[in-house]
Amino acid sequence: MKLPKSYYNLVSFIGTVIAGLSLFMIVVLGAVGYLYEDTSSYLGLFIYIIIPGFLIIGLLIIPIGMMIEVKRRKKRELEYIKKGWPIIDLNVAKYRNAIVIFSVGTVILLIMSSIGSYEAFHYTESNEFCGTLCHEVMEPEHVAYQNSPHARVNCVECHVGNGADWYVRSKLSGLRQVYAVITNDFNRPIETPIHNLRPARETCEKCHWPEKFYARQLRQEKHFLADSVNTEWNIGLQMKIGPEHSALGLSEGIHWHINPDVKIEYIPKRDNRKAIPWVKYINLKTGDTILYEDADRPLKKKKLAKATPREMDCMDCHNRPSHNYYTPQAFIDHAMVAGEIPADLPYIKKVAMDIFKDPFDSKDTAIHIIKTYTKQFYAENMPEILETRQADIDQAIEGMINEFSQNIFPAMGASWDEYESHIGHKTYNGCFRCHDDNHKSADGKVISMDCDLCHTIVLQGKPGEEQFASIKEGLEFVHPKKLKDGWDEDLCSECHRYLYN
Repeated sequence: MKLPKSYYNLVSFIGTVIAGLSLFMIVVLGAVGYLYEDTSSYLGLFIYIIIPGFLIIGLLIIPIGMMIEVKRRKKRELEYIKKGWPIIDLNVAKYRNAIVIFSVGTVILLIMSSIGSYEAFHYTESNEFCGTLCHEVMEPEHVAYQNSPHARVNCVECHVGNGADWYVRSKLSGLRQVYAVITNDFNRPIETPIHNLRPARETCEKCHWPEKFYARQLRQEKHFLADSVNTEWNIGLQMKIGPEHSALGLSEGIHWHINPDVKIEYIPKRDNRKAIPWVKYINLKTGDTILYEDADRPLKKKKLAKATPREMDCMDCHNRPSHNYYTPQAFIDHAMVAGEIPADLPYIKKVAMDIFKDPFDSKDTAIHIIKTYTKQFYAENMPEILETRQADIDQAIEGMINEFSQNIFPAMGASWDEYESHIGHKTYNGCFRCHDDNHKSADGKVISMDCDLCHTIVLQGKPGEEQFASIKEGLEFVHPKKLKDGWDEDLCSECHRYLYN
């Protein structure tokens, strides 16, 4: 079977070589990916996106070369070409061969394109593609995601959701992000909040059904003080996620904020939503509306006139649901409870807090400081511990390095200090952005700061010396360290944001 004479030209030959090599590479790399599971994330990028692009380019070059050759022959009058539409006579071998080759090639190309497009779609929706392809940019988010409660939920389930509309939006946004990475034109750290995310009620509530939330939940926490014996302090909280009985729905409790009969709107002072001076409550059943404003720091009238209120949803509290960077106080406590850092090693909590008090230039610098500072501390202050408990000190160093690697990323400037969690009120203002006894309405109503609105303390104290209370009563909070009078009039974050004790 001979090919048309117009095929025999340099341009078409080049297209054939490009297409043939591309097809060969797809087959070889596909076999590698199938036989070896532990491959680079870039393999899928080449198999499903980059090399198929070259294959298509090569296939397009072939007919382009043929068209150029036909025009060249016509110009030189090497072959008579009748003006008007070409006559295709299947009784002529060259036409018949061309039709067969074109038809078979088209079918094969369509099948390969369909398979390739399907695989490319799934690859671009995979966690591997989202988290590891742009390694420097996405490393903090990917590492935090792997250690989150949503580690088995695919990235696209939250960031894209169902439907072609948001899929197209996400891919267009992705193209801009790829361009930003290639040109190194992106912020370190990545700015938040991200405004083009799909509404939380179209993603979060696919799994977290508001009408079926738990009523209340017990939460046990264990902390260690930065003293010589790393004094352990336990606290048990009854979290009032909902009302006392689940049959009462969202009538009270923390999740009352997303009651379908209630609408909460707010205007933040700045785009980061760390300060909220203006809040509006709307009862959708009765139409009652209450406007609260920060009495000390109200929103300026000019900004209020221009601002568009945001309707409160899940993300206004759960703003770090899968990418949470824990504070040094939290992740060191976690490592000590887990046994990664020996809790009986004298002053180890203080050593860790001293190390993580200041930012690091790089990961290598941080690892060096963790090792040298820890050993230097014990060499200068407790040499006998350095001699007799070298293995425990080494274990503590490895534990600190491991926790650091999961929560602080100097290359991207990502850490607890940059990405605040709006749940709670210990290190960040979180709930106290609104619940501060300072947001008042015109008729004197306030958004209460009463701790019992959200939780009651049912246990607190050192091991063996804990105070206990019944589930319905609760205890008055006792600070683990003795503080000056009036400490309870300040926000927790005023100390805990900067002092890790």
